[in-house]
Amino acid sequence: MRGAPLPVRDGLGPDRLRMPAETDAATIVEFLQSRHPGEDWQARVSAGELVDEHGRPVDAGTRYQPTRFVYFYRDPPPEVPVPFPVEVLHRDDRLVVVDKPHFLATIPRGTHIRETVVVRLRRELDLPHLVPVHRLDRMTAGVLLCTTDPRWRRPYQELFERHLVVKEYEAVAGFRPELAFPQVVRTRIDKQHGELTAVQSFTDPNSETRIELLERHGDRARYRLHPRTGRTHQLRLHLTALGIPIVGDNFYPVFRRRDPDDFTDPLRLLARALEFPDPISGATRRFVSARNLGW
Repeated sequence: MRGAPLPVRDGLGPDRLRMPAETDAATIVEFLQSRHPGEDWQARVSAGELVDEHGRPVDAGTRYQPTRFVYFYRDPPPEVPVPFPVEVLHRDDRLVVVDKPHFLATIPRGTHIRETVVVRLRRELDLPHLVPVHRLDRMTAGVLLCTTDPRWRRPYQELFERHLVVKEYEAVAGFRPELAFPQVVRTRIDKQHGELTAVQSFTDPNSETRIELLERHGDRARYRLHPRTGRTHQLRLHLTALGIPIVGDNFYPVFRRRDPDDFTDPLRLLARALEFPDPISGATRRFVSARNLGW
């Protein structure tokens, strides 16, 4: 797939907009002014920051190109800074492995654009093409694997698809003395696009997690989790299914909204370790988080 015709700037790639087949606009600029009248398109033209899909500069007279794409930079709205650093565990020519903090999203999406692992690392490490191989939920901390360039992403991504990555998580959750461990939880998890929470049922399972009890303090316990699959919110849902939801979970069993500047009471879920055979060198690689869950 051909890359964007404008480079990454300040950690962010350009936006793109597909021009519809039907329009009254005679030029690209006229179309953009009608679609987004509050933006300064002339400034982008003057700066050479408005181009077509071939990278050719667009000016006031460039004819409209139906069904084609136009590229430009857009400054995202202000965000509440996440007051925790991204710690680098390992860096080489192909990989950057980081210890992600709670509350920081992995990739730009929705209201979280600059305050993401990808944008921060692109800026801090001067790696404009850094991409994650997998994702961690915004509220989950721990080991996250990234590649320095998209050309390396596929070999490492295939390790996850082929279930060759050993993923180890830890969680602090409730304790029920009648539950026996270790045990394997299998449920069906379905999540509709646009919905914040997923739905869990116990027929035709599509998710699986092995859960081990590590230690107990009163009515709480620390667990080791080995997910075999990677469904959205899988670990949260599987512990909820056992009646021991993860401490700090504001999604399950009952959804509660969290203020964007509230960085207290994190989800006590940590991606503790990743282990896999390196698809390039063949060596066994293992990376372990240095974070703790306040246990």
